[in-house]
Amino acid sequence: MHDANAEPLAHGLKQRHLTMLGLGGVIGAGLFVGSGAGIAVAGPGIVVSYLIAGALATLVMRMLGEMSAAMPASGSFSVHAERALGRWAGFSVGWLYWFLLVVVLAVEATAAAQIANGWVPGIAQWAWVLIFMVVFTCANLAAVKNFGEFEFWFAALKVGAIVLFLGLGVLAISGVLPETEPVGFSNLAGQGGFLPNGWEGVVSGVLTVVFAFGGLEVVTIAAAETEDPARNVARAVRAAVWRILFFYVGSMVVIVTVLPWTAQKAGLSPYVTVLDAIGVPSAGQIMNVVVFVALLSALNANLYGSSRMMFSLAERGEAPKGLLKVSGGDGGVGGDGGGVPRRAVLASVAFGFVSVLLNLMWPDTVFLYMLNAVGAVLLFVWGLIAASQLRLRRTIEREAPETLTLKMWGFPWLTWVTLAALGGVLLLMLTDDAARPQVLWSGAATGAVLMVAAVRELRARRV
Repeated sequence: MHDANAEPLAHGLKQRHLTMLGLGGVIGAGLFVGSGAGIAVAGPGIVVSYLIAGALATLVMRMLGEMSAAMPASGSFSVHAERALGRWAGFSVGWLYWFLLVVVLAVEATAAAQIANGWVPGIAQWAWVLIFMVVFTCANLAAVKNFGEFEFWFAALKVGAIVLFLGLGVLAISGVLPETEPVGFSNLAGQGGFLPNGWEGVVSGVLTVVFAFGGLEVVTIAAAETEDPARNVARAVRAAVWRILFFYVGSMVVIVTVLPWTAQKAGLSPYVTVLDAIGVPSAGQIMNVVVFVALLSALNANLYGSSRMMFSLAERGEAPKGLLKVSGGDGGVGGDGGGVPRRAVLASVAFGFVSVLLNLMWPDTVFLYMLNAVGAVLLFVWGLIAASQLRLRRTIEREAPETLTLKMWGFPWLTWVTLAALGGVLLLMLTDDAARPQVLWSGAATGAVLMVAAVRELRARRV
């Protein structure tokens, strides 16, 4: 089995860093702003949409947690896929996930720059992007504990904002707030009923919100840089999935209960609409700050995740060996900056800068194609995680059963159900006019990577 101590990376992350990374890594602009699109198609049924999407994400994370607790590695699911299915799988899922992170990074940097430009219009949008990229590059080039501290406080602010929102929502529903009448649950059944657009609306809502759960995977990547990876990743996964489900589903229950779902305005955060309705002053600016922090948090986490995935690929000979150099020798526990894969960080940042430039210069052409090319990649990644767990579980039970400290529920049946559900989501996306380009472009990108992987396999066999 894998020896966690063989990792040359520093062990500078603490359990509190990992726990908050698990909570905050997935709470982003997709929840605070993007949830409005889901409410528009599903109405109050968005609660069911989030339950379905959240259950799917929870099952995937449980599988990933099982493998990562048994075999911690900085490449996480890429390493697991290689062990379970072969080099082609590790190569493919690793590069696809890296590409996903560095492209999405551009969206986050640009969106954060737009908010900052609204506050300080004297500084151009491109200059804000440059500032963010430089700051977080420096943070990721320094000791890994700096990344952990950034993410800890970013996540704490986001979690605090949601807890406060849930508290205010419950008070508004019960009529405890000053100058408010009890709302009760009438809005859940009003305006066309709980499912105004039927189950078709709920399914459309799932397609809209399922990608908001992407980002949880970074916890298992970061676990390799803690003192006790196996124990820490198991604890972080257990804590994260249930709490995130509570935050997401709880938020949606509050939003569609406090106000009729038809009261939501296109392009405006549902959180702002609710806070305005219950009389919170400057609700729009408060949420702007929260969304801004969420975007910077995601940018930071994506830079970290992409660099570690690149480093892991290089470790296994799937990326240039020159990217293997780490700072300060073998790292260690201290916060002196040792054990950081700086070349892998710079390689990921370099492509991130290219993505940002493409987003600023050609947002509706070149960058749109790149964004579509990663639109459904998360589902492919999740599918390979499930397939890997099916194979690896038997191997672990045979070779090192004592490492199975976190087990997947209902194995193997729930793993097969998850695979079928992921296939179902892809098929539904193909029937949806808005989502179809993402599946087709992502399928093409996946096909291209698989072709490269196949060529590499053939060459290796000839040698």
